Amino acid sequence: MNPKTLPNLPRVSIVIPSYNQARFLEFTLRSVLEQDYPNIEYILVDGGSTDGSIDIIHRFADRFAWWVSEKDKGHADALNKGFSHANGEILAWLNSDDTYYPGAIADAVASLQAHPEVGLVYGNADLTDEKGKVIGRFASRQTDYWKLLRGSVHIPQATTFFRADLWKRVGPLSLSFFFAFDYDLWVRLAKISKLLYVPRTWATFRLHEEGKSVLNDDRCYPDMLKVYARERGGGLSCLYLRAKIRRLTYAWLPWRLRIFLRNLFNPRHVP
Repeated sequence: MNPKTLPNLPRVSIVIPSYNQARFLEFTLRSVLEQDYPNIEYILVDGGSTDGSIDIIHRFADRFAWWVSEKDKGHADALNKGFSHANGEILAWLNSDDTYYPGAIADAVASLQAHPEVGLVYGNADLTDEKGKVIGRFASRQTDYWKLLRGSVHIPQATTFFRADLWKRVGPLSLSFFFAFDYDLWVRLAKISKLLYVPRTWATFRLHEEGKSVLNDDRCYPDMLKVYARERGGGLSCLYLRAKIRRLTYAWLPWRLRIFLRNLFNPRHVP
């Protein structure tokens, strides 16, 4: 059966941005291509990699609805480029060092279908090291527009799936944010629709020495405060206090110690 003709299964467009991630890229691609959901559109945007990524991409090229390898203006620009070629009713992106667990996409689609009032769903994510070993878990929980503005994010990006019609209203991703363009998108979506946390594990989030989340963690809260200023006009806020407390008590810690503390204080989620 041609998945494009399936009446009750909306097409899901998955955008995979990548740049010099050859050592992880195939794991990411296989985790997407081996999903059991039958109506997926695969889009890959490479930023002009020089590490062997193109050889990997060529091996899977016949599975992509569209792909490109060219210099871009960064992570958000690559994603905007990919979403501009997406035809799905549901959109998501998976960074080229993360992976989906089997059945993740089917479960996310079912969750959106069961809750038509919801614009974005997200689940749990395991934190893994560069070898793929689970070393912790992301502290996922339900949030909303007001909680997001207070700094209660709790959304692992790799598990997010959102409706394309809402993307057309709030997109594209802002190139003015280096780190928190995903947070900015969630705030924009939460302002016009509901977000739903589904307490099941859908993805892995890989932490490694060259990863953006490890190298540039200190750039997260400044970006988030810019979003707050746009939404609420700036000034003293819970988000501002969180940023100050984090800088004093947490941001300077080695990332592996941060993971230990997360595991110590966050109860293990149910897969």
